Amino acid sequence: MMTIKQLLAGFASLIVIAVLALFLVTGWYIVDESEQAALITFGKVEETVTEPGLKFKLPWPIQKVEILSRGTYNLQVGYQEEGGEVVEFTNEAKMITGDEFIVFADLAVQWRISDPEQFLFSTEKPEEVLYNAASASLREVIGSSNIDDALTDQRAEIEAKVFENLVSLVEIYQIGISIQDVKLQDVELPTQEVRRAFTEVTDAREERLTKINEAQKYENQLINEAEGEKDAIISRAEGQKIERVERARGDIAKFDALFEEYQVNPDVTRQRLMLETLEQILPDTEIYIMDNNSDTINYLPIRPIERNNEGSSSNPPPLNNQSDDEGGEENNE
Repeated sequence: MMTIKQLLAGFASLIVIAVLALFLVTGWYIVDESEQAALITFGKVEETVTEPGLKFKLPWPIQKVEILSRGTYNLQVGYQEEGGEVVEFTNEAKMITGDEFIVFADLAVQWRISDPEQFLFSTEKPEEVLYNAASASLREVIGSSNIDDALTDQRAEIEAKVFENLVSLVEIYQIGISIQDVKLQDVELPTQEVRRAFTEVTDAREERLTKINEAQKYENQLINEAEGEKDAIISRAEGQKIERVERARGDIAKFDALFEEYQVNPDVTRQRLMLETLEQILPDTEIYIMDNNSDTINYLPIRPIERNNEGSSSNPPPLNNQSDDEGGEENNE
C-alpha cells in the first residue's frame, strides 16, 4: 500500500505536469503584421504588443491575450449590402430633412481600434455604440439640411459635418475607436414621382452650370482678346512716341545748325529761308519780284531757268522788262 508521503509526491507531480501543460498550451502566442495584442494580467491590460512574431506570457489564468486587428473596419448604417450593392434600407435610414421632407439616407463608416484597453473594457459592445453614434450624427445633419442640399451638390458638406460630429461623440464615449472616413452612400426620396421631379431639377441645375461655364469661357476669351489689343495699341504708341522723340531731336539739331548760320549772316539766312519756304508751299508758281520804289515789275523766270539748265541750253535767257516800250527807247538811244 502507498503511504501518505508517496501520495503527496504524486499529487505534487500532477500539479507540476498540469502547470507545464498550461504553459505549453497558453504560455505563448503569435502576433501577425496586421494585428495587435492586448496582454491582460488578472483582468487589466498590462501591455499592448504591436511588433509581429512569437511572444511568451504567463499561463492562464494569470495572463491572457486578446488579438485585435490593426486594419480598417467598415460599418454600414441604414442599409444592407450584398455583392457591393445596396439591397435594402433599414429603419435607421428613414429621416426628416430640415424643410420637413422624408428621405432615405445611409452611411458607410471606416474605423480602427486606436486604444485596445478602452475598446475591450470601456463598454460591452463598442461597435454597437459606434453604430448608434453614427446614426445620431447622420440624423442631426440631415435634420438641419434642406432636401435640395441632401439630394444635389451639398453632399460633401453633409459628409464633413457628419464626420466632425461622429469624431466628437467617439471622443466623449472613449471606446478606443478612431474614425478614418465617413461616406454618404445614398440619399433617396420615398416615391417615384418625387424622385422624377427632383431628377428634372438636378438636370436643370447641371444645364445651368454648363451655361455658366460656357459664359465664363466666352468672357475669358473676350478678356484675352482685349488684353492683346491693348498690348498692341500700347506697343504702337510706344513706337510712335520714340519716332516723334527722335524726329523732334532731329528738328532741334537742324534748328541749332540753322541758328548758327543765322548768327554768322542773318540777312542771307533769312532770304534763303524765305525762298525755301516759298518753294515748299508754292512749288509750281512763277515768282515776281516787285520794287516798291519804282513802278516797274520785274519778272524772274526761275522755273524756265531751271528747266533750261536741266536741258541742253547753256545760256540763260536774259532778264525781261515787262515794259517793252521803255526798253525799246533805251536801246534806240
